[in-house]
Order: sequence, then structure tokens, then C-alpha cells
Amino acid sequence: MNNWFECKIKYEKTAEEGKIASVNENYLVDALSFTEAEARIIEEMKPFISGEFSVAGIKRSRIAELFPSEDEEADKWYRCKVFYLTIDEEKGIEKRTGVTMMVQAANIKDALDGLVKGMETYMGDYEVASITETTIMDVYPYETAK
Repeated sequence: MNNWFECKIKYEKTAEEGKIASVNENYLVDALSFTEAEARIIEEMKPFISGEFSVAGIKRSRIAELFPSEDEEADKWYRCKVFYLTIDEEKGIEKRTGVTMMVQAANIKDALDGLVKGMETYMGDYEVASITETTIMDVYPYETAK
């Protein structure tokens, strides 16, 4: 089971016109705790940011499934709200259980296609409630030491 944390990084970046602009970027990190999430995002950001940066915020993100893409054009992350549909045998009513999934894609159509492809292994019924583009720049899943 993954524990995802959304980490906000704040730093100053030189824009194309030569002006210095303050930038906030969001990243998704798989970690065991808030402390580990902060340590991991700092390590991941060090090679990419010259100068000082700070972790401006960390919040837990409940994500049931993550579907990355191998496509080079898939540079955005989409948050998908999916409802699993089950029947309560005793009451005879349909039960909907909502979960959040993340899909990496180039556009919203590709996100839907990636979600449907990722859900092929799921044997039950489900419905897609929403797909929204996020501000997440990159995702860092947990990797065991080699």
C-alpha cells in the first residue's frame, strides 16, 4: 500500500526575460511519513534546482492507484475520481465506493484512455465521475535500495 504525499516546493527561478520569479511547484512522493516525504523531496530536487529552495507544504493525498505512461508527450498528471459499483445483497441496493486515481497523459482524452487501460485488470463494474488536470510536476514512487 502506498502512502502518497503532495509536496509543494518554493524557489526562485530566472525567467526567459532575465527576471527572477518566485515559483511554487507540486510533486507527489511515496513515503511512510511526513518527515520521510520531506527528506525524499529534498533529495529529488537537489539536482534540478540551483540555489536555495524550501518545502512550503506537505499534505497527505489519498490515491488508490497510479497509472504512469511511457509516452514522451505525456507530461501532465490527471486526478481521476472513480466509483466502484457493488450490490448490497441484503438490502438489494447498489453501493458506490469512491476512490482517486492518478493518470499520466498528454491530454484529457489520453487520460481517460490510460485510466480505462489501467482498469482492465479490475473485474467489477466502475464508473468514471471526473478527470481533472493537476499541477503536479512529477511523481516519485518508493524504490527499494539496490
